[in-house]
Amino acid sequence: MTGVPAPAAATPDHIGDPVVGQAGLWNIANLLTMMRLVLVPGFVMLLIHDGGHDPAWRSFAWAAFAIAMITDLFDGELARRYGLVTDFGKIADPIADKAIMGAALVGLSALGDLPWWVTGVILFREIGITLLRFWVIRHGVIPASRGGKLKTLTQGIAVGMYILALVGPLATLRAWAMAAAVVLTVLTGLDYIRQAVVLRRAGLAAQRERAAARAKPPGEAGLLAAVDADREHEPGVERRRDAERGQDLERERDLEREQRSSPRRQSHQNG
Repeated sequence: MTGVPAPAAATPDHIGDPVVGQAGLWNIANLLTMMRLVLVPGFVMLLIHDGGHDPAWRSFAWAAFAIAMITDLFDGELARRYGLVTDFGKIADPIADKAIMGAALVGLSALGDLPWWVTGVILFREIGITLLRFWVIRHGVIPASRGGKLKTLTQGIAVGMYILALVGPLATLRAWAMAAAVVLTVLTGLDYIRQAVVLRRAGLAAQRERAAARAKPPGEAGLLAAVDADREHEPGVERRRDAERGQDLERERDLEREQRSSPRRQSHQNG
């Protein structure tokens, strides 16, 4: 006995997060999420302060953005590992993620530092995939892939480099980083669509099978299952079947012998 209570067994909830009971609202994971939400307006103010082109204020904005992205790496992991998953966290966490990234992209495009089409592609993908998850949630959960995690990391690095007032080779490097982020954004978005279609088809097929089972006459499905179970588990079934087959063969042989001997007996009697 160590005096430390063992954690309760975790069971997945309706969207796949392991839940140990229901944690309170004020836990470390939710506090990190709330901090990210609070950082969004502060980040925007720092980004656009003094016309949005002061290197010092852009550095402060980058620091706020970096804190938000770092906390995003920890709040979900803490919630799952220590049973701190709550309904608030499941709703607020993706909102905080999209809010900080969306604010950075829109702010940079408004300042003329980032093309609007880049912002449009990334935001369309992020919002679309979020809606897609809700569309198929009753059939199952689309798990986060390695490509999706790499996309998030690449986006964070690229956007962070654009927030800083970089010049020269670093400005060229951030353009390549953003190009890689856009490519990963599109590719992972297409992969999520593929997974959603497969998941929905499987879910609809399972629903049709359940509907067909319910449409059978009452007791038929259970009776057939019981008969099959008895056949599979009853001892000596195969032996009895073999014996019956042997008896059938023996009767057939006797019948053949009798048929062959009948003409002989008739010929003897006639003679």
